[in-house]
Amino acid sequence: MVEHGRIQHSLPFLRPTAEPGRTTKLRPRRPVPGSRVSPPRPPGLADFPVTADITRGAELLLQNLGFRTLTEMKLTTGRRVDVIGLDGRGRFAIVEVKSSLADFRADEKWPEYLAFCDWFYFAVAPDFPRDSLPDETGIIIADRFGGEIARTSPDTPMATQARHRQTLLFAHTASARLFRLTESGL
Repeated sequence: MVEHGRIQHSLPFLRPTAEPGRTTKLRPRRPVPGSRVSPPRPPGLADFPVTADITRGAELLLQNLGFRTLTEMKLTTGRRVDVIGLDGRGRFAIVEVKSSLADFRADEKWPEYLAFCDWFYFAVAPDFPRDSLPDETGIIIADRFGGEIARTSPDTPMATQARHRQTLLFAHTASARLFRLTESGL
């Protein structure tokens, strides 16, 4: 909406970055350090899936724990994992993001991921009913600002040959994405 040559925006989480009377750009407000409260969603988007927020929070957590992460990486089986992390010792963590109980109940593929990681986690929103998740998996509670481990995953080391193949796949996937990013001029 434009009013007297100035931009007025109805989204509560956006704020002007210029002085009145000057061209105005809108950008998201930054969270207060240490704050775990998400800014309100724009009107009409209150029911928008929180999958992207949970994914981002899980990624931030893994990064803070020393992992390097990729999202939506295809495994050698052709299955695509939501988040995969590789630590400095060559160990893998896979995180399956679940935005709702219905999403979890509809997913029958997650047991196939167990052979492709040393640790397996479900990442869910704070209000997810955690008692519905299997006991043999870890749980990450996440939002767009980060995550925390609510239950540690059992340590189940991968087979050596599978680890080697997956490390090469991780490196090739990361390199291809970096190349596409640099070629796009960003």
